[in-house]
Amino acid sequence: MSQDPRLQRAAELYHAATFNGDPEAVRAATGQLDSLEADLALARGRVLHAAFLRDRREDPRELVAFERAAELYAALGDDHALAEAEFWLGCFHQVVREDGDAAHPHLQRSATLARATDNRLTLSYAVRHLGFAAGMAGDHATARLLLEESVALRRELDFPAGVAAGLVALADLAYRDGRSDEAERLLDEATAVATECGAIGVLGWADNTREEHIRP
Repeated sequence: MSQDPRLQRAAELYHAATFNGDPEAVRAATGQLDSLEADLALARGRVLHAAFLRDRREDPRELVAFERAAELYAALGDDHALAEAEFWLGCFHQVVREDGDAAHPHLQRSATLARATDNRLTLSYAVRHLGFAAGMAGDHATARLLLEESVALRRELDFPAGVAAGLVALADLAYRDGRSDEAERLLDEATAVATECGAIGVLGWADNTREEHIRP
């Protein structure tokens, strides 16, 4: 197994500090390790979120992981990565805690940082969840614009599973607006895209959306 280069660099800097008397080595090594810790915290939080989606049981370690990642990225001045950590903090509050008020500032901050650093993948997630928030608040026009922006970004990034997920969200909104024909078209496209890329989970979301809105 290959070692992360940041660990190797931290080891070199330890040597420089201890044996060579480099006055800046400890600070530099700490930055390498903080960057690695932030990435690990973010990855752990995402895995814990996936477990929540499967089991629907909150794990308190999820919020701790995302908060730690955001703290470290902010201290490192890494706004590109901080955009992602802020998204996940917003997602945690919106999805796990169902607390839109707590989620909104994190999602807004994520979108702002993502735009500023050209982090288009994170932006696609942030505007998607801001779209959900707008829809829940009854502002379907804004929700549609945000969800469409998310899908457009994911098409540009060649992220078909994400495109399919976005189309399902747009279909659900179309059903709620009484645009049933458009909703069916969107779900047909979502199903085709998800099938082609093997996004089995998204196929289930599409089926559930149809079942929810089409009554016998």
